Amino acid sequence: MSRPIPPLNALRAFEVAARHLSFTRAADELFVTPSAVSHQVKTLEENLGVALFMRDSKSLSLTAAGKAYLPGVQEAFQQLVFATHQLNKTLGVPSLKINLPPTFAVKWLTPRMRRFMQAHPDIDLKIATEKDMVDFTRQDFDLAVRYGRGVYPGMYSELVLPVEVFPVCSPALMQGEHPLASPADLRFHTLLHDESTYDDVSNPNWSMWLEHVGVTDVDTTRGPSFWPSHLVLGAAIDGLGVALAKKHWVAGDIAAGRLVRPFEGSMQVEFAYYIVFPEDRANDPRIHAFLEWVREELARPPDEAM
Repeated sequence: MSRPIPPLNALRAFEVAARHLSFTRAADELFVTPSAVSHQVKTLEENLGVALFMRDSKSLSLTAAGKAYLPGVQEAFQQLVFATHQLNKTLGVPSLKINLPPTFAVKWLTPRMRRFMQAHPDIDLKIATEKDMVDFTRQDFDLAVRYGRGVYPGMYSELVLPVEVFPVCSPALMQGEHPLASPADLRFHTLLHDESTYDDVSNPNWSMWLEHVGVTDVDTTRGPSFWPSHLVLGAAIDGLGVALAKKHWVAGDIAAGRLVRPFEGSMQVEFAYYIVFPEDRANDPRIHAFLEWVREELARPPDEAM
């Protein structure tokens, strides 16, 4: 009699832990505890009768058996994802699974979704947000929004939003003892920091922006930090300080008077937001409908966008 297939949860724990070489990071991806991942891996090793990892107090590495086993396990999960996607297409499942950055969902997509729902009542959007990029070979998503340069081998990529950054604040900060009239006035105010930014020019922080506008006497090391970006904007709306914001995230708040641009001075960013999906899905009618709707939204006049 052939040996039965090991438990699926144990195989999944092994694949994720092997990819990260960390039970802690694997636990974060799987939304369980590190001890649960360790237990699942141990169950798999006992089932197979072989050690898959070498463990010590500071590192985790694959044994020769683990290295040999991993490619086949990863291929099996890729086949499961592909088979599920193909089945959904065959059955005409009307949902569209989208992975995108949290603030993109909150500040751009959600305020406009009503129009998609009215235009396509037969398609249910299933929205998931996370900071890391989706891997279509492992995760069951139809398309994603990525922040980058738009070059993704094997993927269809279409520009959605270019990025321009400038300061915003509550209208209340335009009054008082030190009203904001120029970038130099920021030294009298609390700076709100976005922890979701990257440590390069792809996503400017306060230090980069102030250097761009030629201001050098503002302490950029102080002030509270937030993640995701929409929490920073919420803090600015509440009058806690001045936020450095992406143009498209604050258009609605500025139009509604919740935020203002205290002065001119913006910074263009090299990176942008792109819709991305595997090239072999280009003829999927659900994806085509969503793409067409996004293009229509981008063409709307600013006063009709929200």
